[in-house]
Amino acid sequence: MSLADRLDQARRSQPEAPNGHEAKDGSKPVVVRVRDPFAAVKASVHQALLDSLGPQLYDPHLEQAELELRVRQTLQTVIESEDTPLSAPDRTRIAQEVADEILGHGPLEPLLRDGEITEIMVNGPDDIFVERAGKIYAVDARFTSDAHLRRTIDKIVGRVGRRVDESSPMVDARLADGSRVNAVIAPIALDGSILTIRKFSADPFTDRDLIAFGTITPQVRDFLRACVLGRRNIIISGGTGSGKTTLLNVMSSYIPSDERIITIEDAAELQLRQRHVLRLEARPSNTEGKGQVSIRELVKNALRMRPDRIVVGEIRDGAALDMLQAMNTGHDGSLTTVHANTPRDSLSRVETMVLMAGIDLPVRAIRDQVASAVDLIVQQARMKDGSRRVTAITEVEGMESDVITLQDLFTFDYAAGRDDNGRFLGTLRSTGLRPKFTEHLHDLGIELPPDMFLRGAG
Repeated sequence: MSLADRLDQARRSQPEAPNGHEAKDGSKPVVVRVRDPFAAVKASVHQALLDSLGPQLYDPHLEQAELELRVRQTLQTVIESEDTPLSAPDRTRIAQEVADEILGHGPLEPLLRDGEITEIMVNGPDDIFVERAGKIYAVDARFTSDAHLRRTIDKIVGRVGRRVDESSPMVDARLADGSRVNAVIAPIALDGSILTIRKFSADPFTDRDLIAFGTITPQVRDFLRACVLGRRNIIISGGTGSGKTTLLNVMSSYIPSDERIITIEDAAELQLRQRHVLRLEARPSNTEGKGQVSIRELVKNALRMRPDRIVVGEIRDGAALDMLQAMNTGHDGSLTTVHANTPRDSLSRVETMVLMAGIDLPVRAIRDQVASAVDLIVQQARMKDGSRRVTAITEVEGMESDVITLQDLFTFDYAAGRDDNGRFLGTLRSTGLRPKFTEHLHDLGIELPPDMFLRGAG
């Protein structure tokens, strides 16, 4: 059967697209997914490409740019050699989609190229959602089968030395640009493999971007910069997808370029621009259950590497104890993130994670460590309108009896209400209280303007 015959057969077999009108009972129409009319054509071109290039596609000595050039040249030759009624735009589309499959991540490639998409959620081969401006939308992209989706997952995790199989059905990985990837497969995922990609811009966000987004204000930007320059130990707290890593990246950019910085992450995401940056990444165990290198081990090792600053992407286990000890033993100016809903909750989380280290410490001793190590908590949240805002900046003052005392320096003004689009009109406002480490910053030559802490200033 010729390529033209296959195309004609594929088109005749398509179901009619829905007209989009509501049903008589007023319910929303059921959207019928239309099969790709070029599926047979793409399959034929794909196979011809494999037959033509063969082992070259997997040659480790072939540069990526050279591979891409050969693939695209061969694609054009294969498509032009067929007697097909395809228009020029259709030819271009098929060539691009087959190239995405061979060189990239198949149907996800257009979504990865879309700068407005911040998250991609694949709930099985036929169900893909994306996040734009904090809102979730379904898209028409789809995989041909669960096996197709599994091949894409294997390609992603294999490039960073990770694995996913029935014995280890969950994996955290990353793309070349630092985007975070999580995959779950059967038998854990019951309805098909699940893939979640949190995208990171190749050009990382700056504090100007965060101000434009409404995440922080210029006044808060200046305060956070002063705290980083003044070597305050800072925890960024927030829920999943609240923007903690983005804020950590921005705050890390304030670290002077003449300092030696060590970053420690589960999957490398931070994009620091300073010259003297050493990046460490945790490693899971191999198929034999050996070779694991945990965040805790990396934090311990980092202390032997003469760091000026230690930046940990996220603390989630017993590494909290080692991080606190680092903060308390001369490594001032350290930064990290934790999952928590409020500044007070973040300290409780740290306390719990210290207990996970397996060392029998009294709660009072842990709280003393936390109170003396942590100077500032920056609370971030993803709001109901989809925006990501810093909602509180809280100073850790010390201990009173068995309780860690906190002081809010800036809080979000929820009373400002919302606009016609449901977007919060409020911003961070000063509580009128000055941090107790102001004098310490002054001794370092860092001045905080008096009007920065005028009550209600934002």
